[in-house]
Amino acid sequence: MRNRERIVTAAREMLVESGADVPLDEIARRAGVGNATVYRHFPDRTTLVHEVVVFVMGRVADSAERAAEEERDPFAAVRRFTHEAADERIGALCPILAGVFHPDEPCVAAARERLENAVRSLFDRAQSAGRMRPDVAVADLLVALSQLTRPLPGTACPANDQFVHRHLQLLLDGLEAPARSELPGTPATLEGLRHPVPLEAARQ
Repeated sequence: MRNRERIVTAAREMLVESGADVPLDEIARRAGVGNATVYRHFPDRTTLVHEVVVFVMGRVADSAERAAEEERDPFAAVRRFTHEAADERIGALCPILAGVFHPDEPCVAAARERLENAVRSLFDRAQSAGRMRPDVAVADLLVALSQLTRPLPGTACPANDQFVHRHLQLLLDGLEAPARSELPGTPATLEGLRHPVPLEAARQ
């Protein structure tokens, strides 16, 4: 694996584990390269985080598109995509929501649009076929994926990974039609994730 790919892969894991403030020398150590190699490819942390986010979104979009093409059962496609997205450490996308860089930056926006369209297509097929409950939206799944694939801030949960796919399957059982309960609130929206309403305003 080339050094740049090793750095991005290591950074993805450490962003999931420790957040966007992880020291670059820690990423270098995880990648098995020197600090100078990291800085040669990425002059600062923001540039590296940008690369990781675009990388992860591209790979997750690939998973969604393959699942749609290869799975005959539309809900099986959603299920397959969900587990593959977890393996791609989609929790590393949280820096977008944390405001590390502007989410409308062209490369990020293009990668995000491709990902959202691919996942929306999975949802549309599954809901049109009556295989997924109609009161959920793409952002509901993406939020849950980020929460389930990223440790809680300030905690060290080395055993967390062994439960991710088990808990995702519980989530998927809740998405499948027919619905077994009425969900409170309204479906999460992708626009709402990009431009969240302040908590006090939401309560009014």
